Amino acid sequence: MRPIRKTTLALATLTLLLAGCGTDAGNGKGGGGDSVSPSSPTPTPTPTATGCTTRAELGATDSGDTVCLTVGDTIRISLDGTRNRPWKPVAVDGSGLEATNSGIVLLPGDASSAYKAVSAGRVQLSSQRPLCATGTGGISCKGIQEWRVTVLIT
Repeated sequence: MRPIRKTTLALATLTLLLAGCGTDAGNGKGGGGDSVSPSSPTPTPTPTATGCTTRAELGATDSGDTVCLTVGDTIRISLDGTRNRPWKPVAVDGSGLEATNSGIVLLPGDASSAYKAVSAGRVQLSSQRPLCATGTGGISCKGIQEWRVTVLIT
């Protein structure tokens, strides 16, 4: 049996560690499993004729969805992150939503926001966080987990 070189073994170990870094991406919709606990089932969204859902609360697993609101409705976003994988504050691109009180964020890394529909329009909500922990002294990666939801207001 031929001895294994240290560099080959180190390279194989590094490859396996980096491959495991992105496995928290979940179902491809941007969910990391952080926002829904197994003991609390997620209510089934109600699809409308336009193909969007009417949902008042959004989490990390809702990335890629389109949500329909009517003027006067409120939508709440709660992205559960960690200290080493924090969500950036939710960005709003478009018109028709006005920021409202979302409550208190208790845990480092979470992003929480709420918006009231004030006029008809189309809005893109977005946030992002690192795929891998950002702590020093360990292996890290440059991957980003994107979260995006389109809101249609009538």
